[in-house]
Amino acid sequence: MILCTGESLIDMVPENGQYRPLSGGAVYNTTVALGRLGVPTAYFWPISRDPFGEQLLRPLVEAGVDIDLCPRTDRLTTLAFVTLTGGEARYSFYDEGSAGRMLHPDEVPALPSQITALFAGGISLVPDPCGAAVESLVARERGRLPIMLDPNIRPFFIQDEAAYRARLSRMLPMADIVKLSGDDLEWLHPGASHEEAARAVLGLGPKVVLQTGGSEGARAHWAGETVFAPSFRVQVADTIGAGDTFNAGVLTSLSRQGMLTPEGLESLAAEHLLAALTLGAQAASITVSRHGANPPWAHEMTA
Repeated sequence: MILCTGESLIDMVPENGQYRPLSGGAVYNTTVALGRLGVPTAYFWPISRDPFGEQLLRPLVEAGVDIDLCPRTDRLTTLAFVTLTGGEARYSFYDEGSAGRMLHPDEVPALPSQITALFAGGISLVPDPCGAAVESLVARERGRLPIMLDPNIRPFFIQDEAAYRARLSRMLPMADIVKLSGDDLEWLHPGASHEEAARAVLGLGPKVVLQTGGSEGARAHWAGETVFAPSFRVQVADTIGAGDTFNAGVLTSLSRQGMLTPEGLESLAAEHLLAALTLGAQAASITVSRHGANPPWAHEMTA
């Protein structure tokens, strides 16, 4: 069972002069996508008892995600108000004292024996105490569980860049798999090419660095030759949740191939990575073909 830990929130999306509340958050989206793809999945993140918390729980339950590790709290759900300018989204976060933001390292539970891999990341790595809580979980489980990290870097959310860069410098070497977009790579290594930046991250210790490029396809940088998988051509509605769904597809493929274990990651071959990239790209293509973060169900992947 894959455990996902990181933010869930409500995106307040403008619609006809008002705001429509949509469930979201990078790690939350990946969690829902994994469940829909039929992978045994659990989620660890505080969920508010407010109405938005109830809204967040429904898609998790519908996707079969185990939410037993999610503490309930009277703190409020994080809200992200979206402003669209020329088709580009800008966000204003209402996050101070929120349910997720206030997760403390001493609230990180012991993991059940059925947890076999860990996925973490998102904006939850930025502020404290929740950033320290996620870091402590990853540090505790590294080496015992395969760990995939997607920092999903959002510069507008970062208030203390030095502290955040320091956290990533500690966490990236702890991960077995790191997913980074082109924007992420440019932020991490300004002035370097995407290939150079990805190889620099690989040099920190991960076994695989996945580089996503939207319509330009995805690459896996590892000990061998770079593996490339093209994107699937579809009519794009929007790109919300595309990278999150890609993560779920990669994890699904590696799990099904029997490679999402410490031993499996040591024996990765190019064909394993190509299959993972391809399934990730296929899943993401379905998400971008419809509005919002609405990842595919398993039966849609075979249609």
